[in-house]
Amino acid sequence: MNQDEILAKQYLNSLGYKNVVHEPDGKVPPDFLINGSIAVEVRRLNQNHVIKSGKKQGLEEVSIPIWQGIEKLLDTIGPTPPQESWFVRFKISRPLQPWGKLAPEIRRSLEEFLREPECLPRKIQVTPTMQIDLKRAGQLLPSTFRVGSVIDLDAGGFVLSELHRNLAIVITEKEEKIAPYRQKYKVWWLVLLDYISHGLSDEEKEEFRTFPLLNHRWDKVILTNPTEPSNAYEVS
Repeated sequence: MNQDEILAKQYLNSLGYKNVVHEPDGKVPPDFLINGSIAVEVRRLNQNHVIKSGKKQGLEEVSIPIWQGIEKLLDTIGPTPPQESWFVRFKISRPLQPWGKLAPEIRRSLEEFLREPECLPRKIQVTPTMQIDLKRAGQLLPSTFRVGSVIDLDAGGFVLSELHRNLAIVITEKEEKIAPYRQKYKVWWLVLLDYISHGLSDEEKEEFRTFPLLNHRWDKVILTNPTEPSNAYEVS
């Protein structure tokens, strides 16, 4: 299995399915078969950013390492045990500073926030290309700060619009791929590793439901967060 298939299998297992078979028919669709009856295709949902050399770079090549670095950094900021917890949403664009310069700026911003007499939800411009949005968590978490999401503003504009546009492209592409095999199984799911939004917030899910319905023949189209596969959203 490739990395996307590993993450997709983690998602399927999180639903409680035990009989999940990889490539039941060999190197042809589906990628997985659940309980001998549900065919599942897997694909990465992402965009590309053109860097100065003209070479295309997958947005996740930058956002995932940033996410991983942020998660490790946030665990080291604030009292232990925490007195209260905050979700931190990051908005990034390019050019980003090297992590060695960016990490101290994030730490400085959050430590200044904690020193304020009264901590209130707010947005903080950490650098010209990174903004953080602080929202109080509804419960005490293991650390003071927890990553809520990392939104890449180079994703061609508003993230939900780009999510919708790319979904339409990928859904059609995958339907064409499975067409010769569709009759073998009655139920087909499409699981997409969401490298565009990295998981929608509750507010974003509500807003996304106002977008035009996507016409497709899949029984389910599921967006799953590649950094937390059990965090998934079923597209209407």
